[in-house]
Amino acid sequence: RNYSNWSSVPREAFDKLVRLGVAIDDLIEECGLDAVAIRCWLEMQQQLGISPCVLLSELNNRGMVAACEVDVGNAVTMYGLSKASGDVATCLDWNNNYGDDPEKCILFHCGNVPHSMLCGPSEITEHSILANVVGKGCSYGCNLGRIAPTDFTFGSLLTEDGKIKTYLGRGRFTDAPIPDDFFGSAGAAEIPNLQQVLQMICRTGHRHHVSLSSGLVVEPMAEAFEKYLGFEVTRV
Repeated sequence: RNYSNWSSVPREAFDKLVRLGVAIDDLIEECGLDAVAIRCWLEMQQQLGISPCVLLSELNNRGMVAACEVDVGNAVTMYGLSKASGDVATCLDWNNNYGDDPEKCILFHCGNVPHSMLCGPSEITEHSILANVVGKGCSYGCNLGRIAPTDFTFGSLLTEDGKIKTYLGRGRFTDAPIPDDFFGSAGAAEIPNLQQVLQMICRTGHRHHVSLSSGLVVEPMAEAFEKYLGFEVTRV
């Protein structure tokens, strides 16, 4: 309960989240896993009445890599980033523009960002998007918070025609304000040549997810992925 503010969460939803967290921990220990990629919607909400976002946040916060939406490619990227940076990692969505600034955007996800990457308090809420599909009261577990200013390294990974392809770049979370009612965990990121970066991502078939960790570790990541693992790496 001390991980976030649960004051608006019904007891039943809290109990289900705790039980699911124990089950995931047991699975990780039993299988000796270094990373997981969880299918976090829509079955969780329909069958259990919860969203597991805060569980992924807590796993990442203690160094157990946990990616959203069964994104195994970004689980691999997160694992590499966490090892290179010596810090926690997370997986976010490329999201909204930030005003008219061509080199800023909002990076966001429903609440999987580890607590140590947030500034200020966080709060467990319903999933304001999925609640429109599954109904009210069936999606508690999202963690609303704001990402603290820091330099970061970002990347993503996909498989294509038997090859593993990645991109790597750098950016910075700023202290630019985000509205209080903006859903989930979010930060205003500044990324050099952002428009060209986004064009490259779209044209090469990468998805909407991006992994990141604090610190500037593009070069060690690229060396490990290219020279040791044989991945195709694009620096952006």
